[in-house]
Amino acid sequence: MSDSDSSSAATPSDARRDSLWRRLRTRFGRKSEMGLRESLEGALETHGAQNPGETVRAEAKSMMLNIIEFSNLRVDDVMVPRVDIVAIDETASMRELLAKFIDANHSRLPVFRETLDGITGMVHVKDFMRWMDAKGVKRRKARADKPEKLPAAGLSIAAAELAIAVKQSGLHRDVLFVPPSMPASDLLVRMQASHIHLAIVIDEYGGTDGLVSIEDLVEVIVGDISDEHDTEEGLQIRAVGEGSYMADGRVDIAALEDLVKIDLLSDDEEEEADTLAGLIFKIAGRVPARGEIIRHGSGLEFEILDSDPRRVKKLKVDVKNVRLPSDEAAEDASG
Repeated sequence: MSDSDSSSAATPSDARRDSLWRRLRTRFGRKSEMGLRESLEGALETHGAQNPGETVRAEAKSMMLNIIEFSNLRVDDVMVPRVDIVAIDETASMRELLAKFIDANHSRLPVFRETLDGITGMVHVKDFMRWMDAKGVKRRKARADKPEKLPAAGLSIAAAELAIAVKQSGLHRDVLFVPPSMPASDLLVRMQASHIHLAIVIDEYGGTDGLVSIEDLVEVIVGDISDEHDTEEGLQIRAVGEGSYMADGRVDIAALEDLVKIDLLSDDEEEEADTLAGLIFKIAGRVPARGEIIRHGSGLEFEILDSDPRRVKKLKVDVKNVRLPSDEAAEDASG
């Protein structure tokens, strides 16, 4: 087919897509003071104005903008912090490993020697299930000549097998060790190339600073990925009465700001805390104990429901005495 034939066969939709692509290339190719995100938003708005019958879906637009944000992120921006890592000691039994998998709802568990600073690898739940099946088959063959009725599932594992240590199971897989300053995009490429989908973030002293899975990286671009076992309650702010909310300490400050319609941190302070636990630590100057009440300048009160020496886990937020900017302006005017 000639070039003229192929061009005549192009549809109006193809032409509009080509037009959008050329506009994006033009915007991103020329030097400008505008950031990449602003350039993309402008290109999408112009495309929508010129082609009112064809709009870029909100999900697609969000994903494109997220990709731009992702290119600026470092590993420590997306990692699970050390205090939230669920791992197992290599001396733990296989029975304990089973309980840990059930409790954590994770497909991969880091394995450590003595402390989290000594991570030696990981165990994948698929490998563990194959191990259990293999031990069950061996057990069934050994009992084949006996008349006892086996369990309905057909799987019987000797207690001695479940008592062996994780390090003796032969299920260890490698993990990646990366610095916190590594670009998140570089880690994603490395995970894809190595087929190792779990990375341990190491600080300057060689200690474990956090953990990143490939799911953590992908979620930055496509949004939260929840499966049948994920629960959303943990990181939500949940109303428990008029003017009162229950929240996890890891809830983003912006979520509470959306509820109370005020800024809890000034522009200069926004880099100092991202979560409610971080906000409370900034106000108090320490990790408060269970039962303490921490007050914000806006009138918000945080009651600590659960904490340990290192972090705030659960809290209750009282918003009944919040002073809105409009209220303060009215008082100033009347004064």
